[in-house]
Amino acid sequence: MPTESAQTPGSETRKTPTVIGSAKELFSWQAHVRPFKKRNKEFFTTVLAVAFLVGVIFFTIGGILPVIVIISLVFLVYTLSTVSPEEVEHKITTKGIIFAGKAYFWDELIRFWFTERFGNQLLVVEAIRMPWRLEFVINPEDKDKIRQVLEEYIVYEEAAPGFLDKSASWLSKRIPLES
Repeated sequence: MPTESAQTPGSETRKTPTVIGSAKELFSWQAHVRPFKKRNKEFFTTVLAVAFLVGVIFFTIGGILPVIVIISLVFLVYTLSTVSPEEVEHKITTKGIIFAGKAYFWDELIRFWFTERFGNQLLVVEAIRMPWRLEFVINPEDKDKIRQVLEEYIVYEEAAPGFLDKSASWLSKRIPLES
């Protein structure tokens, strides 16, 4: 992908993508940036109890720094569970996919599949650069149209769950945070 340098007074030189030609929009939709599920008091009570127990164990082993990390993670869980995500426009074009205003070109994308999380239908697209996986919240009625458009450019193939996916699944079955 060609790039050009952009510099403003008093700033460092940075690379910005240059789009060659125009891209035709094939499909677009409005959706939340991430899957969201409003949590109840029981969930937060359980999270705090687990964090307290793990924090006490880590404090005896490693001091205060691991406890600070645990407190930060609890704050992150609280924030992501209470603040509703913003709604943005996603686009599939002849050049690639635009995710919340950021373009990912077809030569950077490997495969796609559909999954569900927190009652939301998700389109997952695997990429060869950071962030490695893009997750789009989609409307269930748009699933067939999105699949039809994407299959012209990339492969429909679900990735096998990795170690982290398997571990998270195992842990969520053993320690339910909600009933």
